[in-house]
Amino acid sequence: MSYSKRQFVTAALEEIGLASYVFDMQPEDLQSAVRRLDAMMAEWNGKGLRLSYPIPGSPENTDLDAETNVPDSANEAIITNLAIRLAPSYGKIVARETKTTAKQAYNTVLMRSTKPPEKQMPANLPVGAGYKTHRTGNRPFANTPVDNIDVGSDSELELY
Repeated sequence: MSYSKRQFVTAALEEIGLASYVFDMQPEDLQSAVRRLDAMMAEWNGKGLRLSYPIPGSPENTDLDAETNVPDSANEAIITNLAIRLAPSYGKIVARETKTTAKQAYNTVLMRSTKPPEKQMPANLPVGAGYKTHRTGNRPFANTPVDNIDVGSDSELELY
């Protein structure tokens, strides 16, 4: 089971020193914090960092107790980066250790989600003696490079 949105918000508030005050918070404050969480995750999604986080269609549709389905390796990045975003709203100053942890955790999430592109041979490269003719159809040059265009499931490819 992954964290719920409420658990991310609670952990982020604990990170900035509001642990004992979480239970005294008004529901509007929690809704505001979860909207900030949704906005941060939408920004990461827009940058190509897709973590299976359920981004609502509008701020009014956000569910505080919804499961997020985020991988465990991203929890620390979400909590600490959300804490950095929430701290000014509560008049808190974020500790240097929290900022360092947030940067390192975000870099870890980036590293785990990055996939280097495959190197393709140019179309004018001769195949050589070791190339099997039954695989190439007796062509003297390597296969034409394939243009891999990656579009997320939430966006459309526009060609002009």
